[in-house]
Amino acid sequence: MQQSPPIDSTITFERPKLNISPRLLLIAPLVIFVLVGVFSSYFTVAPEAVAVVQHFGKYEYTAEPGLHFKFPYGIDTATIVPTRRQLKLEFGYGTPNASNPDQVGTEPDKERDMVTGDLNAANVEWMLQYRITDPKQYLFRMRNPGSTLRDLTEGVMCEVIGDRTVDEVLTIGRAGIEVDSLKRLTMVLKHLDMGITAEQIQLMNVHPPGPVQSSFGEVNRAQQERSTQVNEANGEYNRIIPKAKGLAAQKISAAEGYAVQRINEAEGDVTRFKQQLAQYEKAPAITKQRLYLETMNEVLPKLGPKIIMDEDAKQFLPLMNLNK
Repeated sequence: MQQSPPIDSTITFERPKLNISPRLLLIAPLVIFVLVGVFSSYFTVAPEAVAVVQHFGKYEYTAEPGLHFKFPYGIDTATIVPTRRQLKLEFGYGTPNASNPDQVGTEPDKERDMVTGDLNAANVEWMLQYRITDPKQYLFRMRNPGSTLRDLTEGVMCEVIGDRTVDEVLTIGRAGIEVDSLKRLTMVLKHLDMGITAEQIQLMNVHPPGPVQSSFGEVNRAQQERSTQVNEANGEYNRIIPKAKGLAAQKISAAEGYAVQRINEAEGDVTRFKQQLAQYEKAPAITKQRLYLETMNEVLPKLGPKIIMDEDAKQFLPLMNLNK
């Protein structure tokens, strides 16, 4: 049997030769170093922002919009702060693709859960609109100014909601909550000197928790119906009562006029009676005769056709033909 030739257990490969110049090994790092220095020696600030420049971590100056130069290689750092743009924070909900990294919280579902002053639960979504007025204070006063502002705003809102009943939170108290919470947050930011100005707090969706939302809707509809009926009753009241008051005033005025008339007539009668009394005391017979004649002159025409007979007349029937 023919044997195979022996195999060497060691395999040798030839190392490829790299033709790299030692000068290139020296120049390449130098070029990279120079490029890094060039690209890190300037920065651009947008029109809506400013840049806070730090020299070895210490505040140096605030750069306005435009192109600026600084020491490279991390000696100077520039932090862009949007001071000329209104920023907002959203609580209980979130807008997708927000430009502000602190705009949306990490747990919106928990942020909206609130407890009212009468120990009821409510889901409250709101928004804070603010501006950065002092970029230096904003960056160096607090370690994490964005998250700190979120915590302060949420704490203020919990405090304001806790001072009100669930009916006020869900219905008539929304405007008061916005004003009161903005006022309290402004005082806190002024005390902490964070370089932030709160401009508006706006409640978005405010509703009861899901399990009781349908029941609350029925209660709300009942209250609206009650308000409608009260408004209708007030309208009817405003229509009828003024009319009744006008009629009453008219009748009172007529009665007062009639009273004045009767008083004047009575005073006239008294005056006339006094005059007649004075004449009667002077000449009783003549006055009595005159009064009798005047009375008969007023009474007899009202009796219609009449026949005056002498007291000595004996027969009345012949005189009946005088009426024809």
